[in-house]
Amino acid sequence: MNAPIPASLSHPALARPDAGPLVLALPKGRILSELGPVLERAGIAPDPDYANEDSRKLRFRTNDPGLDVVRVRPFDVATFVAFGAAAIGVVGSDVLMEFDYPELYAPLDLRLGLCRLSIAAPAAVLAAEDDPARWSQIRVATKYPRIARRHFAARGVTADVVELSGAMELAPSLGLSRLILDLVQTGSTLRANGLVEIEHVANVSTRLIVNRAALKTRPELLGGWIARFRAAAAAS
Repeated sequence: MNAPIPASLSHPALARPDAGPLVLALPKGRILSELGPVLERAGIAPDPDYANEDSRKLRFRTNDPGLDVVRVRPFDVATFVAFGAAAIGVVGSDVLMEFDYPELYAPLDLRLGLCRLSIAAPAAVLAAEDDPARWSQIRVATKYPRIARRHFAARGVTADVVELSGAMELAPSLGLSRLILDLVQTGSTLRANGLVEIEHVANVSTRLIVNRAALKTRPELLGGWIARFRAAAAAS
């Protein structure tokens, strides 16, 4: 089930995808710096404060009077675009898998933030030959509860999901869960905390997403931006 729409996004003026300047939702954090060259090649130059993560501002003008940028948490990008607060956005495919909003169209893989979504267990469990693949019921810590439940249900495993927003690697050692489901890039954090990847769930990369209603009402404008991002990504 999709997350409930925030009250602020249910306001009709905000939900209209054809109202005012086009809004591009971008994620805070690691991907923001990687996006810099792509935005530049796409001809987008946000206000200087945009790159300052300590800035209190959340919405920024750009060199294009018809385009504003909002900087929000990665998980919130999908919600802003799905409910029309932003017409276009950039988000990880992990977030798209978690929320699975039908209102979103993802026409382009930007090939940024490459990593994987994996299940990990304590190395001691594997050394003891306690095969996690044979467990019929498990507790897993993750910030992806929907993905976790779908994944284990497909294997006929009952999953008790403990939702955490970070520090997943601590959960097994502190008795909070037997497994974790999290993003993995190099695996160094897992190894530092005595964990081993035991199952690959999905490859993850950064996607350009568009609100489907906005694409119908402003096809030339949004189609043009999609084309610009496609050319910018191809030139990397």
